[in-house]
Amino acid sequence: MREDDPAEGLTHTTETGDVQMVDVGDKPDSKRRAVAVGELHLESATITAIRADEVAKGDVLSTARVGAIQAVKHTWETIPMCHQIPITNIDTTFELCEDCIELTVAVETTGKTGCEMEAIEGVTTGLNVVWDMVKALEKDDDGQYPATRVTNVRIERKEKQRM
Repeated sequence: MREDDPAEGLTHTTETGDVQMVDVGDKPDSKRRAVAVGELHLESATITAIRADEVAKGDVLSTARVGAIQAVKHTWETIPMCHQIPITNIDTTFELCEDCIELTVAVETTGKTGCEMEAIEGVTTGLNVVWDMVKALEKDDDGQYPATRVTNVRIERKEKQRM
């Protein structure tokens, strides 16, 4: 690759630009942890219904928790260059605010590669499950979702401890 090439330093492409999975076989195992966070903005009446467990589809947060956990465990199936890693722990925390739900997903693994993508997958899927369960409450008269949006999805922190 040329020095002025924008793909310089990308680990998932070959010198000719083909995509490839990164070989992590020679890396030592490490204890790893990643924490991702995101928000789903909702109408305040929807937040009230979730708090009161009055959503017709059922227990929103319990269902979203299961969805987040499933997404973490299946990340390697949805992100093409992501390695299948042994997940050792998943923590999910929902915070209900006045106009949004904040979901934090912490993922732990012991292995040769990190778990950031798994944490992000958990957050986005968990929030999508909430949206799916409350969409009847969020629609306006035209069937649109003017206030509903997923925002601020990010890796809050990652940790790596050599073994």
